Amino acid sequence: MKRGPVDRVLIWLVGGLTLFGVIMLMSASGPYGYQKFGDSLYLFKHQLLYGVLPGAIIFFLVALIDYRKFKALGGFFLIVSVAMLVLVYLPGVGMSVGGSSRWVRIFGMAFQPSEFVKVSFLIYAAAWLAAKSSQEIKKFETGLLPFLFPLGVVLFLLIAQPNTGTTMVIAGTSFLMFFFAGAPYIWFVGLGAAAVALVAALVKLTPYRAARFMTFLHPELDPQGIGYHINQAYLAIGSGGLFGLGYGHSRQKYLYLPEVSGDSIFAVMAEELGFIAVIFFLIVLSALVLRCFRIAKNAPDRFGSFLAGGVGGWIAIQSILNIASMLGLLPITGVTLPFISYGSSAFIALCVGCGMVVSVSRQSQ
Repeated sequence: MKRGPVDRVLIWLVGGLTLFGVIMLMSASGPYGYQKFGDSLYLFKHQLLYGVLPGAIIFFLVALIDYRKFKALGGFFLIVSVAMLVLVYLPGVGMSVGGSSRWVRIFGMAFQPSEFVKVSFLIYAAAWLAAKSSQEIKKFETGLLPFLFPLGVVLFLLIAQPNTGTTMVIAGTSFLMFFFAGAPYIWFVGLGAAAVALVAALVKLTPYRAARFMTFLHPELDPQGIGYHINQAYLAIGSGGLFGLGYGHSRQKYLYLPEVSGDSIFAVMAEELGFIAVIFFLIVLSALVLRCFRIAKNAPDRFGSFLAGGVGGWIAIQSILNIASMLGLLPITGVTLPFISYGSSAFIALCVGCGMVVSVSRQSQ
């Protein structure tokens, strides 16, 4: 097949969001970096060295690979997904941080396997859906049941960590791809009801989830306790106004707002840059998602379409979960903001996903 031109718009969008992310991280992480490591630029330099630099190299390498080579490895990527999630429970390899088993350390390098599962399971799902005909997708025994079983295994391992945020991202992305494949609408009604029942059970059985849910409903009840995080986020976002306090002039980042370099960085962005800049950021982020969907529409085969559409859905769902939690529209789940939040594992995984989308665009007419 004749190759089309590389989608330079997608590359510029990824590059622009990455540049903006490291600039925002340099400001947001300064006080915490100085208090924790004695260097206000520690997290900024760490993200550049272990996230942005290897991520950029991996992005361009993956973009040069014909994405169709991944299709035959769908089953392998499913095994990789499960194996990476089991690693966190192995003695001497898995690390427990804050009561959660989400990290592993291999050869002195610590990373979050769940971030890479977002990519590996997406490849498996795209390959599996591409191998099924439309009629097979619409049947319970050849469509819904074999789709849910491997997804259920992965989600169970994530819930056990516990990692509610990543669970929601992978589940949401997988169901969106299943919808793209032509699954009957009625199935999603049942899946939605099952998801609500599962969330209700998790809230009831785990005290910390129940506390987060009550804080979501009534953030004013315990502003110095469990409601502290969301109330400080409200203060940061509200004080930004239309034009913000100015880059580097956030007050809440001075150890008032928790997780300023992680899931709360959106609140710091709103405080420093203001409403208008935040809207512009959301427009650019939406343009990236829509670009992925456009490439999915023009992909030369079903696998490429599911792959590009899945990456776009992943970025959209994760962004919505993060921003909505900072605005009090959803409970705080610890989901990071794509391209902006600190985290080398998350950034490299995003680079792999976006690199595959570029590869799809190269093979399109």
